[in-house]
Amino acid sequence: MALRVYNTLTGKKEEFVPLEPNKVKMYVCGVTVYDHCHIGHARANVVFDMIYRYLKYAGYEVTYVRNYTDIDDKIINRANRDGIPWNELSERFIVEFDRDMAALGLELPTHQPKATEHIPEIIAIVARLVEKGHAYAVDGDVYFRVATFGDYLKLSGRNLEEMQAGARVEVDERKENPMDFALWKGVKPGEPSWDSPWGAGRPGWHIECSAMSMKFLGETFDIHGGGKDLVFPHHENEIAQSEAANGAPFVNYWLHNGFVNINSEKMSKSLGNFFTIKEVLKEYDAEVLRFFLLSAHYRSPIDFCDQNLFEADAGLERIYKGLAEIHRLLATEPGDGGEPADEGRELEERVAGVRERFREAMNDDFNTALAIAGVFDLIRLVNRVVAEVPLPGSRLRQLLEEARTAVGEIAGVLGIFTSLPTEYLERIKLQKSAGLAIAAEEIEALIIERAGARKEKNFGRSDEIRDYLLMRNIELKDSPQGTTWTVK
Repeated sequence: MALRVYNTLTGKKEEFVPLEPNKVKMYVCGVTVYDHCHIGHARANVVFDMIYRYLKYAGYEVTYVRNYTDIDDKIINRANRDGIPWNELSERFIVEFDRDMAALGLELPTHQPKATEHIPEIIAIVARLVEKGHAYAVDGDVYFRVATFGDYLKLSGRNLEEMQAGARVEVDERKENPMDFALWKGVKPGEPSWDSPWGAGRPGWHIECSAMSMKFLGETFDIHGGGKDLVFPHHENEIAQSEAANGAPFVNYWLHNGFVNINSEKMSKSLGNFFTIKEVLKEYDAEVLRFFLLSAHYRSPIDFCDQNLFEADAGLERIYKGLAEIHRLLATEPGDGGEPADEGRELEERVAGVRERFREAMNDDFNTALAIAGVFDLIRLVNRVVAEVPLPGSRLRQLLEEARTAVGEIAGVLGIFTSLPTEYLERIKLQKSAGLAIAAEEIEALIIERAGARKEKNFGRSDEIRDYLLMRNIELKDSPQGTTWTVK
């Protein structure tokens, strides 16, 4: 099955055919660096990191560009409020962004350009638009002349006449059309500026991405991505200014991830339901957050709430427990427990087809929800088989090894299941036990006491200890290798 992606530009799934065979050029809008990143930023960046990884897994040579918007009204206003230089603020939050993305396990893009490092390229595009009549200067500002671009709003599908009719009265009267947007902003007191043919000033937001994407990827490239909130006006304006300047298509495939809601409501600072990545990672392991973000299809809205995070935590732990059992069995000496019958043959078929099932899911517009479901199914089947044959023979051991290898490949694409199972489970156990009313040392001491009681056939005391721990949300699991505990 060939890779098919949902193209916002056409409103349908299309077979993905890059401009150059086996090469993909992809640009994703980065953050405006004036504050800490929130869960919406986490979703967008995890989604396109996953897409980047899968394209490479599928055999493409990928050039991935993700920018920093390091000059903007929000940056200037925040810096003025904090009483620090604008560039000190932007550099601070670039560092914070990089830390957040590293915590979420993102791979580094090929290029990470900053807007302020591309002022000459920005000025050159604006000058070309003015020369062609697509832009005009007014008192040091330069605006894009929307009326000259017949395909304006082709990405969002909005109606230009209705938008013009609904434009507010207090728009800038210097504009020829209320929908015209700024390419260059004339200098204002106390603001940073650069020299230009229209006087000192700074770039508008939209033109920055056109300049940086074209520098690294050319006038036309394969994929442009970002959050659904960027379709209008940002991406719409990128198309207009880029295609007007170059006389060529800007991007072939537009990909947009869905919104993040908080307890079924749109995330908003004004509603008080705004969570930064750092706040969330104080409560949940980074891999749990990444697992949660990929557990739904990237275009669907996703609801961030305690219940859904709890379910993601529990689901990821189930997979890791299955992987831990595989690791444990493969670390033991081969047994003579024989081979399972029907379920063994089912496992053989499932292992043989796990990669194909994964690729089918991902080739259907990067359906990570279906891909993860395939891993769950495999782990459940492994658990049933090893319960039937606790001392696997050579053929079953080979199947377990193949299953572990296949899940490892999938893990490399999704960026989850990448830890050593025992290390992950121990990390989660300690994180959860930190909030309990019982210390890990007391739990371990009681397990030792319980083992002694069972050895002496004092099952009453053994049950008392189990019940005591269970009341404190500690579950015990007995096996031939000993007793382990988890937080319920």
